[in-house]
This record gives sequence, structure tokens and C-alpha cells, in this order.
Amino acid sequence: MCGVGHIGRRHATLVARNPAARLVALIDTNPALQVEFPGVPFFTSLDEYLGNGPAADVLTVATPNYLHAEQAIRGLRHALHVVVEKPMALRRTDAEAIVQAAQHTNRLVFGVMQNRYSPPAAWLKQVYDEGHLGQIYLVQINCFWNRDARYYRPGSWHGTRAHDGGTLFTQFSHFVDLLYWVFGDVTNLAARFRDFNHHDLTEFEDSGLITFDLVRGGSGTLQYSTSVWDRNFESSITVVAEHGSLRIAGQYMDQVEYCHIRNYQLPELARTNPANDYGTYQGSAANHVHLIENVIDTLQLRTVATTNAQEGLKVVEIIERIYSLK
Repeated sequence: MCGVGHIGRRHATLVARNPAARLVALIDTNPALQVEFPGVPFFTSLDEYLGNGPAADVLTVATPNYLHAEQAIRGLRHALHVVVEKPMALRRTDAEAIVQAAQHTNRLVFGVMQNRYSPPAAWLKQVYDEGHLGQIYLVQINCFWNRDARYYRPGSWHGTRAHDGGTLFTQFSHFVDLLYWVFGDVTNLAARFRDFNHHDLTEFEDSGLITFDLVRGGSGTLQYSTSVWDRNFESSITVVAEHGSLRIAGQYMDQVEYCHIRNYQLPELARTNPANDYGTYQGSAANHVHLIENVIDTLQLRTVATTNAQEGLKVVEIIERIYSLK
């Protein structure tokens, strides 16, 4: 486990709890964190672990965004499969280098795109793939969250252009992934960016309005903001299509609020996991347990990776194309 911050601790805890896995080492620049996992070997750098650490099958990279690509590639070159927290990289060229390293070493890369494990999102993918919606007309994605001074703290890598990358990379890349996963690639992008109340907190926008056409047909919008006062407001996706309309919403896109599709009855869906809780702020649904199960099952040849390196690369490319419009 490389990186033992909020997300890294969650990964480590879930791995340690899984009877089919073993947490063999922790890597972080802060040695005080090792007390949370007594008995697990602790290393203060990836170099130190790769040179002297116990053998492992998988390296999980849960460090600041700008380190993901470099550390993932080094893990692959040491014959480790790699789990990379979102975003996979901050540049398309770096994401391509990860894909190439995985091909050269014959190792797997798993992206962390937790929306894919949400029951409403999985249902949307199924409804689309089975053709119940027919031709897609309009897709609208809204991501309205709170990220204020409780999140963007002085001295943190969060909020810096070089280390964070931007709001779409850190906060909403998994919603870009959901768009691509279900509906495919986008074209004819246009964008407007605003910085309403983060002038003193970040080096980039806090809000954006993106319009696009779907390569397969139809058009869409992505509206996002981290300027919401005090707490997250909603994450939602609305689809208007040939044979019906639907809307998945809630704070974390966890509820099917509307479904009216020709000759189709909405089935009862499993409950969505609660949100990741970081104390002073919340994130999306806590689906990392499903990710770890998918990694184990894939490596034991019982299934395939839910999010592979090529799809992670595509998400980075789409965000890079959006940000090129600044």
C-alpha cells in the first residue's frame, strides 16, 4: 500500500479484513502512521520497499495525484500488478506510459472508478446495453459538491495545479468515467470555467459548464462545482432517449428518482453503500470493498477487471481535452 492517507487507510483496512488477501507492507513518508497497522512492515519510500520489502502481488498507489503515473510504472516494472487511485494520471502521455508498461510486463492495472460498483450506475449500464432506451437524445450530468477551506488546507497538495491537476481530476473524474463507460466517447466539446469562491484556496476553477456530442449520437452537458456552501448537494445523471427517460440522483448518485421507459419495469436494486466520510467533508459512495474483491477475483481468474488501464487512459484524455479549452 503506497500512500496511507484517507483513501490509502481505507484500502489497507479492507485488504487486511479480506480473508483472500494479505496486507504485506505499507509505504508512506509519515512513519507515525504505522501504529494504525501493528505488525505490518512499514517503509518510508517506494524505493525502500522495492529494494528491501517482502514480496507482493499487487501495489496500490494512493498517493497525491501527480505521483500516480510514476509510481504505477515503477510497480509494473517490478512485476507487480497495480491498483491506481483516481485519477490514473494527470496527462494523457503519462497514462499511455502506464498502459505500455503494463503491456511490456504482462501485468494488470486496475483503475479506481467506484461509481461502476453503484447499483443505480450498474443498472443504467445494463439498461443502455440491452437497448431499452433506444437512441440517446440528451445526457445531463450535475456534480454539485462542497470543498471549502476544510478540504483545501494551506501547504496541502490539494488545490495546486501541478500536484492536484484540477477539479475534474480530483473530485469528478469518476463521473467522467461513468459518462464514457455507459455512453462512449464524446466530441465537439465546449466549456466555460468559473472561480466563484476558491480564489484563495486553489490555483484552478471551482466550477465548469461543459457541452458535448456523443460519438454514438445524442448530446450532453456536464455541470460541476465545488462551491456549494457547507455540504455536498447532489450528483445526478438525467437521460432523455427514444424510448424513455430516467434520472439517477441524490448526494452521491445513489437513487433512481425517475424511470419511465417503454415496456420496462424498474427492478428492485440493491442498496448503495454510504458515502466515504472524511470527517469535515464527504466523498462518493464507499465502494472500495468491491474494487478489492474485483482485484482478487481477476488475479485468481474468476472474472475480469472492472476498470482497466485503457479505460483509465480514456478518462484522462477526455479531461485533458476539456481543460485544453481554458
